[in-house]
Amino acid sequence: MSCFEQGQLQAIADALGDTNDGLTGSEITHLLETCKIADTDPTATKRHRLYNAFAQDQNQRQDRTRILGFIRHSMKPERFARNPERFEPMRTHLNRALAFAGLSIDAAGMLATVKQAHTLSEAQRRAQEFRADLTTRGVHPDVLRFCREELLADNYFHAVMEAVKSVADKLREQTGLTDDGTTLVDRALSGDKPMLAINPLKTESEKSEQKGFANLLRGTFSMFRNTTAHEARINWPMAKDDAEDLFSLVSLIHRRLDAAHMPPRV
Repeated sequence: MSCFEQGQLQAIADALGDTNDGLTGSEITHLLETCKIADTDPTATKRHRLYNAFAQDQNQRQDRTRILGFIRHSMKPERFARNPERFEPMRTHLNRALAFAGLSIDAAGMLATVKQAHTLSEAQRRAQEFRADLTTRGVHPDVLRFCREELLADNYFHAVMEAVKSVADKLREQTGLTDDGTTLVDRALSGDKPMLAINPLKTESEKSEQKGFANLLRGTFSMFRNTTAHEARINWPMAKDDAEDLFSLVSLIHRRLDAAHMPPRV
């Protein structure tokens, strides 16, 4: 197995040892022991500690097997069960570093091979091109917020998944509910007297449209929410064209919600 180049190894150590979003000192100790990597400089800063440990192990073994094992162990989603907000920032930093080695960590914490990046501007250029295409389509501004380069650096799927979350946020904001996913849709949009209506609900056609809209949201949430329970979804090799079509769908949902009203409830 090939080795990481010095710059790649430094970038990976910097990401994993990031002061704000990286591993803690005790986590580094545990993970180095688990992966049987010698802790060569335990008193150093987290970044230097990891780099020195990784460099020595790779130099001695002349492969990167244990370093890859460290990355996999450090990014297991179950490790973040008590602090889920830590996972995505750490994954974003790490994927930016791994891109130069042609690797990526997906939302299930699995390593995958991707097209190798060669310049820092590649992810930014990709995001700008994607955003320009969506702007031409007239995509809703609440959706365009999810075209940031850090969301597109490893996979278009992640940007689409985050955009879908914005639909749930808008539903909660409009109704005051605190639910999520299909439960949120059922409480907000379903029933003879829904909390939120996309039309006057006077004719059978209008009532049918309301039901269809609720079904559309249920399907969208089922497809893109709670993806850690659906590994096949996470590993989709999503193409740019597919992502643009899905962003347009989410944009349609946003526009209908913007025009929705809350019928009086007796």
